[in-house]
Amino acid sequence: MYKLSTNDVIYSFSSINPPVLRVQSGDTVAIDTFDCFTDQIQRADQEVSAIDWDRINPATGPIYIEGAAAGDLLKVTIDDLEIGNQGVMVTGPDLGVMGHRMEKMEAKIVPIEDGKALFNEKLHLPLNPMIGVIGVAPEGKAVSCGTPGAHGGNMDTKQITKGATLYFPVFAEGALFALGDFHAAMGDGEISVSGIEVPGRATVTLEVIKGFHSKYPVLANKDGVSLLVSAMTLDEAVKIAAEEMIDLLLPFTDLSVSEMTMLMSAAGEAQISQVVDPLVTVRFFVPQHVLDALDIRLFSHE
Repeated sequence: MYKLSTNDVIYSFSSINPPVLRVQSGDTVAIDTFDCFTDQIQRADQEVSAIDWDRINPATGPIYIEGAAAGDLLKVTIDDLEIGNQGVMVTGPDLGVMGHRMEKMEAKIVPIEDGKALFNEKLHLPLNPMIGVIGVAPEGKAVSCGTPGAHGGNMDTKQITKGATLYFPVFAEGALFALGDFHAAMGDGEISVSGIEVPGRATVTLEVIKGFHSKYPVLANKDGVSLLVSAMTLDEAVKIAAEEMIDLLLPFTDLSVSEMTMLMSAAGEAQISQVVDPLVTVRFFVPQHVLDALDIRLFSHE
């Protein structure tokens, strides 16, 4: 198994980023990460506005996967996810959905103990460790690690956790995969602009999938399949995600467009991932029992 430390980070996804590691399809990599503030905030009394805001949302990488080419899919299986023992949250003026009512930047240190996030003496929140930033080099110009898109990036989707498998469209030779921005816990929406931000380590297996394509990232887990779309508005993201999911599933069935649309209206779910990044992210979810009934095995030659 390969290992990658926080000595190698990027602040934007780009096809011109030099790879820091080259692996074969099917290899496993343990990747260490900073938190989204590059571990700059360690105390609640720190002057948050004084941190280096050019060092936000670092992603460790990129990793070049041999054989990956534009038009392929990169399959990323999250084998394990470990987080640190202290998290931090931040909010302030012009941040998140309540920024218009904030007068100053504030930070909150959240200890992680015994499988809980200690928000205060009374509130010990259950953990849902997840990866906020994960993806590949985009098509065209560089994209900040703080911005989501068709390449992945800052999707802040709480289902991106241990046991999940993601499929990213490949736009550049080698895919140039990277990840970062872990959260100990985060609710759908991430309305303050931060989850409980933590450093950590993700162990992932990277595999090139030939002969299949998706315009947007797809996430699969034991519950079903989600297609993730980021756009300027929720309305736009929902419409794109629903239509792309219908187009993704149709070839595996004998249903008409009308029938598939009715099925998605009856059993599919438009869900919100985050509403605070430069683009908002929506996932359209289809339960596993629907896929099983239709005998759909996405991105498989079986």
